[in-house]
Amino acid sequence: MSTTTLWDVSANNQPHRGHPARSTLADVARLAGVSGSTASIAFSGDGSISAATREKVLKAAAELNYYGPDPRAKSLRQGRSGIVGVVLEDRIIHSFRDPMTIAALDGISQEIGEGGGMLLLTATGVGEPSIQTAVFDAAIFLGCSPHLAGSITVMRQRNVPMVAIEGQHFDGVVAVDLDNRKAAAVMAQHVYDLGHRLVATVTLPLDARRELRALTPADLETATTAVSRDRLEGARAVYPSVTGFVTSTSSSDDGFAAALLLLDVAPDARPTAIIAQSDLIAVGVIRAAEALGLLVPHDVTVVGFDGARIEGFTHHDLTTMVQPATEKGRAAGRAVTELLAGEASPDVAFTCRLHVGDTAAPPTAVAR
Repeated sequence: MSTTTLWDVSANNQPHRGHPARSTLADVARLAGVSGSTASIAFSGDGSISAATREKVLKAAAELNYYGPDPRAKSLRQGRSGIVGVVLEDRIIHSFRDPMTIAALDGISQEIGEGGGMLLLTATGVGEPSIQTAVFDAAIFLGCSPHLAGSITVMRQRNVPMVAIEGQHFDGVVAVDLDNRKAAAVMAQHVYDLGHRLVATVTLPLDARRELRALTPADLETATTAVSRDRLEGARAVYPSVTGFVTSTSSSDDGFAAALLLLDVAPDARPTAIIAQSDLIAVGVIRAAEALGLLVPHDVTVVGFDGARIEGFTHHDLTTMVQPATEKGRAAGRAVTELLAGEASPDVAFTCRLHVGDTAAPPTAVAR
């Protein structure tokens, strides 16, 4: 089932209280003693008036319970809704538990809100009504959807400007990229340089399947989710035969379940290091290791990806690749703003940096 949520991120947006206002802008202008155009400017910010005049108009509006011009009228004049659609890969509940998604949304909202726009959040697969009929002026794809190619086709039919954050590259779609493959290789090399040779990985979902399952040799060839595929390619650049598990979503619970399967085995079969494709998954891996009586990093090294601040995770400083999630969101918001203004917007690429914490160390003699 598709889900849509409308966020008003306009800097001047105020909640409506009580019953709908009956006053008009003309009433406000008369009470403030200004012209109708001056009153309009006070609300729109599209012209130049003094702060004192604007304050006088807003005071009159407050007395009359007037909250601004009907946005539908402006939409009809401009031929636009003022809404930017953000298409999420996962269900809303999972997306809002992911600190990277929240940080990117914050960045998008900062840019869109400065222009008085709104965000329409939709979590849907191809063919669902919301992606085909929802009213928005431009689309930002967030969350590395396995359905991205189909969604791009739908948006092209609607002639909607598009931006994809960490997706595959498509003609006419502005790309906001992250060096996932290179960053994953840097992390894997760090683990290798510590001396680990028996290594496993726990990946993000690689395709539309949403189930915890064993990673197979064919998964890299059939993966349709760009981020997961790129991070797996990076790990395999250092560990070509790395095995492990694929999660159903980026969550501590899935990381915990996968790690139990990897670690609750004979000591000589147990990996000395686990490379997690997200910090949330890494936290779950650490929880599982500790539940089995293993010490991190003495018995098993655990590394993540994202650089997320995770509430309640304070007893370890996770070794991870730190990414600029908010900056990615702001870049996507700026790109949409430029596209809607009829301007060209170039692709943007961001890089990660290695943060060395206390969850990675050389393998002990007992662990091999």
